[in-house]
Amino acid sequence: MENQPSIRKQVLLAIAFLAVGAGIMLTLSLMAMLISIETVPYSKFDELLAKGAVTEVTIGADTIENLINEAAIVATRRHADRVAFNDFTAALERIVAGIEKKSRTLGPEERRRTAYHEMGHALVASSLPGVDPVQKVSIIPRGVGALGYTMQRPTQDRFLLTVSELKNRIAVLMDGRASERLIFDGDVSTGSADDLQRATEIAIEMATRYGMDEIVGQRTYAPKPQTFIAAMQDAVMSAADTTGREIDLAVRQLIEAGEASARKILERRRAELEAGVQLLLKRETLTAEQFAPLRPLVTNDGAQTAA
Repeated sequence: MENQPSIRKQVLLAIAFLAVGAGIMLTLSLMAMLISIETVPYSKFDELLAKGAVTEVTIGADTIENLINEAAIVATRRHADRVAFNDFTAALERIVAGIEKKSRTLGPEERRRTAYHEMGHALVASSLPGVDPVQKVSIIPRGVGALGYTMQRPTQDRFLLTVSELKNRIAVLMDGRASERLIFDGDVSTGSADDLQRATEIAIEMATRYGMDEIVGQRTYAPKPQTFIAAMQDAVMSAADTTGREIDLAVRQLIEAGEASARKILERRRAELEAGVQLLLKRETLTAEQFAPLRPLVTNDGAQTAA
């Protein structure tokens, strides 16, 4: 019973700390609201669109208000009375990739592996047609578990995708794993878990929904659009046993072909991969303007661009 005053004191201190924290966040939000309402010029959106930093595909027309508020918060934290273009860029990265976690310190080997992984994504993306251009590569951890990220930006609204474009997207997802295989003698890491899931989702959709596999045939085994991979796998299992096996093989072949395509590109561009990784380890973040090999080598129609 002697500890009751001490415990009560600790609880009161904790409540006071939370109240102060809530007050700071409320103040930041109010300041951000004032900045976003009073000082964000419409010309900033023209600048964003002109520089290709944002399209309706990137954030959705209904989330522009969210982007303004995020940009205003970024401006408030740097004690500014006006939102600048860089604030919008930082806000967009927070929305797309999550909050920077600079307190999450990586060891030298993990940092190096992450750099190869992300630079692999970026170089393969810049090599293939029908793939969104690379805007930025970073090895600064963001969000819940991302140790790095490669940000791509759409240049136009797309409503249809071809077989070759979907295969290229699988290749871009698999190039982080391909880069690790190439550099670390096949000793891959768990860092490709999310890439593998997304690649598998695309491959399953190609085989079961879009009729894009010659062996499985041109019919659908997923009558309703599926969101989660588990649901798509359920659709596969609902097919006949023999057909289910064909679907499984088709999905595997699409993913393996994507990784093989990515590896060929990285072997051809090995010198640029090494140079990009060294620069990325030094700067932590790179844009296409800072490292020319990140610029698209081909346009969306497959035409070669100037070197």
